[in-house]
Amino acid sequence: MALLKPTEDMIDIVINRRSFLAGVGAVGAAVASATMIGCSNSVTPQPGYSSPAQAAGSTDTATQIFTAALIAEDLAITTYYNALSGGLITDANLAGPGGTATNVSASGSVVNVAYLQGALLEEVQHAMLLRTLLGLNPNGSGDLAAGVPPMFYYPTGTFDTLTNFLPVLVALETAFIGAYMTAVEEFTSMAAGYNGFSATQANPASSGNNYTRADLILYAKVAASILGVESEHRALARAIPSVTIASPMYAGLNLIPANNLNYESQAGLTGLLVGVGSTGTTAGAALTPFLASSTSQSAGFSFTTANSGYSSVVTAGVTTSGTIPSAE
Repeated sequence: MALLKPTEDMIDIVINRRSFLAGVGAVGAAVASATMIGCSNSVTPQPGYSSPAQAAGSTDTATQIFTAALIAEDLAITTYYNALSGGLITDANLAGPGGTATNVSASGSVVNVAYLQGALLEEVQHAMLLRTLLGLNPNGSGDLAAGVPPMFYYPTGTFDTLTNFLPVLVALETAFIGAYMTAVEEFTSMAAGYNGFSATQANPASSGNNYTRADLILYAKVAASILGVESEHRALARAIPSVTIASPMYAGLNLIPANNLNYESQAGLTGLLVGVGSTGTTAGAALTPFLASSTSQSAGFSFTTANSGYSSVVTAGVTTSGTIPSAE
């Protein structure tokens, strides 16, 4: 089933109505995509995978935030890898007819392909950091045991054309932004012992020890730093199509200007896995469209394949740089 052409307003409606991201910013895209194509609610769970358990308490823990973010980053890696290796890479706005991610044709755009390649490299770095904080192997082995799925599912045709892919990617990155903004709020609330959050947070990478308040404040800063990068991804994705304001191919997406927001949005979230307050929302249930197969979705796409092969779709010389911000 082909994707319908959604409008930015449709994406906003989905983001505001659902809680994009309870274990991932990615969830939002799944919900948006499912809504756009009328995705069936009948899904089949992945063998051997269990969703991260909701805490018994009334707020997220640091470990839950890291786990939720890792699911999002693994999904992002899988998404960008398949964008660069799938049929849509031959779009004239990317590598062009006959081109590949690492061999852009004369009619393609090296710059636009590099946008996707840079985003992929950055998501890999984010995932490695989160695994380290969770005490996992940085290369990705052991993610399943930590509650991160090995496969992700997308609306059929997502990676076939740019017209199908772009709305999913924009919604997905919007969800990432909302998730990390929520993480900023939660880590600072932990450090302050505010609104039910506790400053006593176990360090999963160091059994028997707890984070200090200074650690929690640093992680709020790290989440803000990643949020900024995800915002870059959203704007650059919107800048990929060569369009005019009246272009029928992307009618309703309002791609001009690509940087169209005065402020990024938290997308109505008050928690990642555990909502705070009676009006709070999370997106634990909204993860289902990406984490389980359904009749309206494609076959699963392997995270392991994406994580082990991402360098094969990145052109030599395309690099990213920078480390996490330092503690004050």
